[in-house]
Amino acid sequence: MTSLPPVLVHLCSKDEWQSARQCGEHRPESLSANGFVHLSLPEQVHLPANRLYAGRSDLVLLRIDSARVSSPVRWEPGVATDPVGMVFPHLYGPLPVTAVISVTSYLPGDDGRFPELSA
Repeated sequence: MTSLPPVLVHLCSKDEWQSARQCGEHRPESLSANGFVHLSLPEQVHLPANRLYAGRSDLVLLRIDSARVSSPVRWEPGVATDPVGMVFPHLYGPLPVTAVISVTSYLPGDDGRFPELSA
């Protein structure tokens, strides 16, 4: 993918989002550990959600206006269990709070699994 879609998404806990709002940017553990913030397209976010956060009820879904991020975004493979050829957007810098256009709870179903979102 050469251009960014208008909306990307990111999952974090409500507490992490509250901290980000206070300091103006979100710097998840992955930024210091891997050098980037994990992002997704809305229609693929259920994959990492179910892999990493199954059953958690404290997550929020940040919808991000891709035009408002200033750090580079690179499309890179996820993990071997993701569909063949699927790539995810990775933000190589902190996520500015000003890029977030909406925040909603992202709750699992009764089975603990997160639902697919539409684009």
